Amino acid sequence: MSNILKEQIIAHADPSQVEGLMRFFKTGPGQYGEGDKFLGIKVPVTRSVVKECWKDVGFTELEECIMSEYHEIRLAALLTLVQIFAHAKKNPELQEQCVDFYLSHTDRINNWDLVDLSCYELIGSWLLDKDRTLLYDLACNGRNIWEQRIGMVSTMQFIRHGQTADTYAIADILLNHKHDLIQKAVGWLLREAGKRNPDALRQWLEPRANTMPRTALRYAIEKFPDSERRSWLAL
Repeated sequence: MSNILKEQIIAHADPSQVEGLMRFFKTGPGQYGEGDKFLGIKVPVTRSVVKECWKDVGFTELEECIMSEYHEIRLAALLTLVQIFAHAKKNPELQEQCVDFYLSHTDRINNWDLVDLSCYELIGSWLLDKDRTLLYDLACNGRNIWEQRIGMVSTMQFIRHGQTADTYAIADILLNHKHDLIQKAVGWLLREAGKRNPDALRQWLEPRANTMPRTALRYAIEKFPDSERRSWLAL
């Protein structure tokens, strides 16, 4: 049985882009993306393929794609899963199947773009009206930085619906994480929460700014006025 998604992604491979993408996603020895392989396809191209193909893709094809050694094919699987989920609003069983598929394949969601382009559209959306213990468990007990990042970044969907409490709570869990990709995620989501209520962000930062990682702090205060940013950094 043919896999239209996989076939169409491979058809857009561009070897001239591979080396640059491997550098960008840190695939060298000891780097966070060590050993990952690329076809040389930029995200907008992958999105366009998914837009054309997603209706013809089922979980069998998604399984084959998410297990691929190629980064872009795994990304295409995740973006397709998001599309299936988003178009199944009247079919909660299908949505739950999408969520279960995602959570059972987190070992294949192994770089920041794969996390960030899928988790809040899928997991965040699913949990909008549900218990959110899952995200706290991922943040606290995630097997790797990618599961922990899913726990943090999924709260973006809550922020978009005016709910920031979980963002601040999970930021507290991950606040002193040593990896800069987690620090950046924490700072990014704090910044987004602060756009909703800058004073709430200031209040949250007040007792923490002098001890939290500088990377997270820089990201969190990015939208503050220049003079105020300097004051926070001086702490």
